[in-house]
Amino acid sequence: MTTPAPPGPPGGPGADRRGAPIRVLVADDQDMVRTGFRFFLDAQPDITVVAEARDGEEAVELARRERPDVCLLDIRMPKLDGLEATRLLAGPDVTDPMRVVVVTTFDLDEYVYGALRGGACGFLLKDAGPTLLAEAVRAAAAGDSLVSPSVTVRLLKHVTAPTAADTAPRPAPVAPSAPLREPLTERELDVVRLVALGRTNAEIAAELYVSLSTVKTHLSSVQLKLSARNRVEIAAWAWQNGYA
Repeated sequence: MTTPAPPGPPGGPGADRRGAPIRVLVADDQDMVRTGFRFFLDAQPDITVVAEARDGEEAVELARRERPDVCLLDIRMPKLDGLEATRLLAGPDVTDPMRVVVVTTFDLDEYVYGALRGGACGFLLKDAGPTLLAEAVRAAAAGDSLVSPSVTVRLLKHVTAPTAADTAPRPAPVAPSAPLREPLTERELDVVRLVALGRTNAEIAAELYVSLSTVKTHLSSVQLKLSARNRVEIAAWAWQNGYA
């Protein structure tokens, strides 16, 4: 069962749509979850749900047709799981990748890695709450990313602090380890430390007493210097190099 809205303006995500609400696709196999997400997101003045899907195949089909600004995908869905759907919509081989946020009940490291390596720009637990969900949508639409703070901290500790007794295979680090061509400034390091703690851009701005645009400028510079694809790789670099 689908509920597509009229197609948005040409150009999809990134098109000049100043003043227009953020267009969101919600994909989850549970009707109540989709209804809850739609109810809350549609209540936001700057967000509108334009389509719903109850399995991964339907999510991919609708996303390619409607070109929403942000896709919210569950992981465990029929026909095609959320990780594969993410790869098809936002993976490294996609010519015009979309902004995908994975929202799931299952707090498993392999899911986090799979989602982020598949191209997702955010990873949230369903119990993170509606406010964080809206923040994740806004961050994704703005080209940023947001990962549940509890997931970020636990995941990065797991990656960067193996123990001798731990013989389980670990995913490869998600951050570059080569020497920096240009060192980070003190202010950029301040931003990096807060990113590693799972802070959102708004929280970083408040803690450092700077504007949101200043935080975004610092993050763009940090990503360039670290060759990091997203803020999770920035956070991983901080943990691996003793800045968190």
